[in-house]
Amino acid sequence: MKIPNLFLIAGTGNKSGKTTLACRVIDQFRNEGIVAIKITPHFHETTPGLVLLTEARGFSIYEETDPETSKDTSRMLKAGAARVFFAKVTDNDLLSAFKAILEYIQGGTPIICESPALRYFVEPAIFAIMNSLSSNNNKNINRLLEFPHVMFQLEDLLNMEEIPIRFKGCKWTY
Repeated sequence: MKIPNLFLIAGTGNKSGKTTLACRVIDQFRNEGIVAIKITPHFHETTPGLVLLTEARGFSIYEETDPETSKDTSRMLKAGAARVFFAKVTDNDLLSAFKAILEYIQGGTPIICESPALRYFVEPAIFAIMNSLSSNNNKNINRLLEFPHVMFQLEDLLNMEEIPIRFKGCKWTY
């Protein structure tokens, strides 16, 4: 499934800069009404600020309402996202959960999403992989590297005035 208004982010490990990239892109395109999504396979306790939108077998979808915490979803909201969704999803239900989130988003709206595994099911306009010299590169992303992608180094990203991407005509370009 091709999704030209989707900018998808993966990373080589924890603290590789996935949310930093998402927040930089959100800030850069804050006037476009960008929607952010964070999808995780970890079913930990839900934190305050997350409002449950829907639950089904294998997933729960929330909307972030609090921009004042240190959570990734709060950081995205604070960066200027029009809406931020958070989904807890089992691997087998990832595509179903993503499709359920899309029902809340008007067609053509710019979307940025943190979810490495989603790349196995959809073809985004841009698939970015984040890496950091100081991160714990504990994720095996070899299969993801086979997909067309752009790789950003966190240390380089922090020095960029502007991320070299565009959103025009309901499509991300690099």
